[in-house]
Amino acid sequence: MQQTGGRRARRWGAAVTASTAAFAVAVPAATAEAATGPAGIAAKGAFLLDSGPNKQLWAKDADTPRQMASTTKIMTAAVVLDTRGVNLNKQITIKKSYRDYVAKNGASTADLRVGDKLTVRQLLYGLMLPSGCDAAYALADNFGTGKTEAARTKSFVAQMNKKAAALGMKNTKYDSFDGISQAGTNHSTPRDIAKLARHAMGNSTFTTVVKAASTRQKATNVNRTYTWYNTNKLLGSYKGAVGIKTGTGTAAGPCLVFAAQRGKRTVVGVILNDPTQRYPDAVKMLNWSFDTNAKVKLRQLPSLAQQD
Repeated sequence: MQQTGGRRARRWGAAVTASTAAFAVAVPAATAEAATGPAGIAAKGAFLLDSGPNKQLWAKDADTPRQMASTTKIMTAAVVLDTRGVNLNKQITIKKSYRDYVAKNGASTADLRVGDKLTVRQLLYGLMLPSGCDAAYALADNFGTGKTEAARTKSFVAQMNKKAAALGMKNTKYDSFDGISQAGTNHSTPRDIAKLARHAMGNSTFTTVVKAASTRQKATNVNRTYTWYNTNKLLGSYKGAVGIKTGTGTAAGPCLVFAAQRGKRTVVGVILNDPTQRYPDAVKMLNWSFDTNAKVKLRQLPSLAQQD
């Protein structure tokens, strides 16, 4: 997802086929010199969490608030899934305003078509895989309260902030449902985002969605199938990778929230504003966590897929 004024998003449909091309990421072995943490991490802020015992493994400037771009959508999904009595099969009709919002902001999109009906579950895939800001709008509009779209989306953002407070995310503020921050006050820290990611990964629907490298979802009222590819290139590339969310913005820079499992152990990592190498840095961080030296060839996205 791009901030306002960023590059225009590319739209795509079901006819796209996945590319098998890949490229190598050179990752140095963990060494004695790096015993206290992974070496050479370029991200301005980073965090590693051993999710089971909820234990910090390593941190870099972990409590400085920074813009977080589309990693915001982790909270969007969490608010929806934590709604009491949520019906994941509830059908939501796509409005023209959702598409107009994407076009106005040059935002990443699930390319939702006006009049199509999709379930809440399907919209979660559209939210988390192609980083659809239209899907985020649809969810916020339907899970917020009020008589207008503006009121409902505002109340949804208030729910996001309430959830952040409940999770102890002391240095986090949301001003949008998707990470497009008009005022520049949508920010969090690596430590706070790790708390959120750990919470979200406790929901089986969330984990099923974010570990999917791709999905095909058919609208419930018309003969249209959406094909969405996960923008997280660690999936299918790093052994045990199970999520979670990419984000890119003009102010936020490249961001990545990720998780991997080895045996019964799950490690969650957060990278904020990594100017050149978020994926190599994520691999370094995971390799250090698991005391391994995995060589990785990143999964390539199809040429017309969303890039985030």
